[in-house]
Amino acid sequence: MQSPVDALMRDYSGDAPGAAVLVLRDGEPLLRRGYGLADLEARTPVTPATNFRLASVSKQFTAAAILLLAQDGKLSLDDPVRKWLPSLPASTDAITLRHLLTHASGLVDYEDLMAPDATEQVHDIDVLHLLEREERLYFAPGTGYRYSNGGYALLALVVGKASGRDFATFLRERIFEPLDMAHTVAYENGISTVANRAYGHSLVDGRWARTDQSSTSAVLGDGGIYSSIDDLAKWDAALYDDRLLSDAMRADAFTLHNPIHDEVDVDGYGYGWRIHGEVLWHSGETIGGRNVIVRWPKRHFTVVVLTNRNDPEPYRLALEIADLYLPDPPAPQVGAAPPAASQGSTTVP
Repeated sequence: MQSPVDALMRDYSGDAPGAAVLVLRDGEPLLRRGYGLADLEARTPVTPATNFRLASVSKQFTAAAILLLAQDGKLSLDDPVRKWLPSLPASTDAITLRHLLTHASGLVDYEDLMAPDATEQVHDIDVLHLLEREERLYFAPGTGYRYSNGGYALLALVVGKASGRDFATFLRERIFEPLDMAHTVAYENGISTVANRAYGHSLVDGRWARTDQSSTSAVLGDGGIYSSIDDLAKWDAALYDDRLLSDAMRADAFTLHNPIHDEVDVDGYGYGWRIHGEVLWHSGETIGGRNVIVRWPKRHFTVVVLTNRNDPEPYRLALEIADLYLPDPPAPQVGAAPPAASQGSTTVP
């Protein structure tokens, strides 16, 4: 018998790139289901264990890594970024780690500094090298908001400097393993593997084509983590207690630090989270995939939608799913689209 959620997910079913959907209340799954195919070539179905590239949903893990190091006394959120990455130009002197976390740095988008015909993949260290040559800022640090993938790539490098371990290893040892997120990984080609992997697809001339990697897909700090709805349920649970971060650190992460006035359903940005009233959420967009996590912490309620197709953006879909379970969720705004959270071939404005 088809459920109301199945009806909402009908376009993701069958012989097409699919989706995984998780609905949690009080830590228990009300819905945990896969739709469609994770790999069209192998005809592998999506399951709750399928690992999708999270794209910018990864940013909450990068932020958590910085907060763990602050909690350990290894760094301060008010450290100038040049304390850790001194090769940055003098124009970045006033940028702090807190500015990077909240998109208040004014850094120029590293994607705009890449060669227009670039095909070779860049990594976090390459983002640093691109920004080393750029004296210009969009605005004085701390005086504005501009979504910055580059800022989170720099944060990943800071994690490595402050911890003495590379970013992927730090995430594995300090977040994924303690939470038993056994198959979640900051993926590095030739170094790590992705189990039960979903491959990205785009609709091209009416047919689905694999579009799994772009020139920016190897950057880890802004979007390189793969995970499943099963592992994200464990992550969601850890956001309610102090098994990773103290109450004070979690409260700080979920505080509106940088107001945003021109984006739909976004009042401001915390540390790796968009904030809208009682809701914490983040979307992720990469070549061949779009994802979203939407949390109502006071109600202990969460919806996660992970997809391996380039369109549509699933934020409104997540709200429609929530509407089936919550008595009074925020109503979707007809005709309005949330901001993209890109970690792929395009830049977020």
